Amino acid sequence: MSRLLSSRVVAAVVVLASIALPSAAQSPDLIAEGQAWWAHVQFLADDKLEGRNVGTPGYEKAVEYVEGQFKAIGLKPAGTSGFRQPVKYDSRRLAADQSQLVLVRDGKEDALVIGQDASLNARGELNGAKEAPMVFIGYGLSIPDAGWDELKGVDLRGKIAVYVNAFAPVKVTDNVKSHTNTADERWAAVKRAGGIGIAILPPPTPPVQTVTTPPAGTLGPPLPPQPVITLSDRDVQNLSGQIVQLNLTARGAEKLFAGSAHTFAEITQLVKDGKPLPAFAMPGTIKMRAALTRETFDAANLAALFEGSDPVLKNEYVIMSSHLDHVGVGRAVNGDAIYNGAMDDASGIAAMLQIAKMLKASGATSKRSILFVAVSGEERGLLGSRYFAAHPTVARDKIVADINLDMFLPLYPLKVIEVQGFAESSLGESVRVVARELGVEVQTDREPEQNRFIRSDQYSFIRAGVPALAFKFGYEFGTQDEKTRLAWVRERYHQPSDDLNQPVNLEAAAKFNRVIMALLRRVADDTARPAWNADSFFKRFAQRQ
Repeated sequence: MSRLLSSRVVAAVVVLASIALPSAAQSPDLIAEGQAWWAHVQFLADDKLEGRNVGTPGYEKAVEYVEGQFKAIGLKPAGTSGFRQPVKYDSRRLAADQSQLVLVRDGKEDALVIGQDASLNARGELNGAKEAPMVFIGYGLSIPDAGWDELKGVDLRGKIAVYVNAFAPVKVTDNVKSHTNTADERWAAVKRAGGIGIAILPPPTPPVQTVTTPPAGTLGPPLPPQPVITLSDRDVQNLSGQIVQLNLTARGAEKLFAGSAHTFAEITQLVKDGKPLPAFAMPGTIKMRAALTRETFDAANLAALFEGSDPVLKNEYVIMSSHLDHVGVGRAVNGDAIYNGAMDDASGIAAMLQIAKMLKASGATSKRSILFVAVSGEERGLLGSRYFAAHPTVARDKIVADINLDMFLPLYPLKVIEVQGFAESSLGESVRVVARELGVEVQTDREPEQNRFIRSDQYSFIRAGVPALAFKFGYEFGTQDEKTRLAWVRERYHQPSDDLNQPVNLEAAAKFNRVIMALLRRVADDTARPAWNADSFFKRFAQRQ
């Protein structure tokens, strides 16, 4: 791994990134553009930044670098605090030796063993003692559009909602399934019904994993439990008001169901068979005790403006977003404990800087303004983008689209781009047009079961009513490209090996950047705003704004 942060790397960024857009008679120098893109990755994924975890000196170094690049490119600040948007975070920890869970039935107490039967999660706000009744609500899903609402008519006032962490036997699109299956949406439904917390039961089989554990003997010693990171702003927190969050094991779930008319084994079998689940009040109450500590820290977003040329449309904004943070220092694998995040997502930030540089250096104009936004806290639950979408540094109702880059994986030649959110808005057709002009085809998500539509920062903008897309290098089933991508996910995703020593196709990365740049310019120059498709579930969020 590179442990050198030399002046030559910084110089390479300045020299190579000064490439202007070619004229119509010229072909772009994709090799040089790819090298300029990679120089940014080299800085951001260097060991000296220690994985860019929010709240660390490494993240602050990344902020300073991106801010410096925005200034050097000649972009304008897009907020009252310059290029930086301050974001405050809470770091929460539970004192394990002070956590206690006890079932109370008919005056008798039955302790739940912490770690074996159940655990408290610091995402809940409990700090002290609480006792509450429980109600089993099946899958805990409220999807009235699909004729499925397990919360309808259920009174959860002052109670804890118990549900199985699995998806109900209801037919919806993959994107709607991903959206409604989130902790955010489940809690929103429980909160509306008056609930004070949730208790999550394990599914019959583990969820699909995107990461494989390295071979035995290659792992270092375990690290102490990591803190839960949340936004300090309660109005923006996704789980605001959730006093208790419990996670039950199968053993603990059996204890929970004891004395009711049902068993956890029965419930598990119904889930396996894809059948509806009953809803019922669980016997007794649960006593809970927790000691929660909080620390506050800052981790800024950054926003920079490429100002539009049209007197009216320049006051509307097309956002290009990427996340600046990664997961920091963690458990050592083969002696390496730095999780550099070269592809996840130094690659996206590098693309943002390269595209901004090419636009500015070329003298190109766009009718709308383009807002380049580097967000914090993505790895902690899309927190920085959630904050920005709620408190943008420009007029909220003037944001027309978000184009998000996260781990786009330029591992092989670019022949096809995978577009997440393709079928939801007119942006899908826009990217198809510009991609084909550059000899690239477009496809929808090849692995919808991985829920990528809701796992990166475009989802924060979608929830704010803004049409948005995210992208990956695509592949055809059964090809070497598919094997290459799936192998990368198995071996490098959220591992120390996502570093500067992995093979990357620089020319393909540069071609991808040009597709994204063309998309930004097309959307920025179109006099019509991007629109949600008539049949999109997500257009409702625009109607709520």
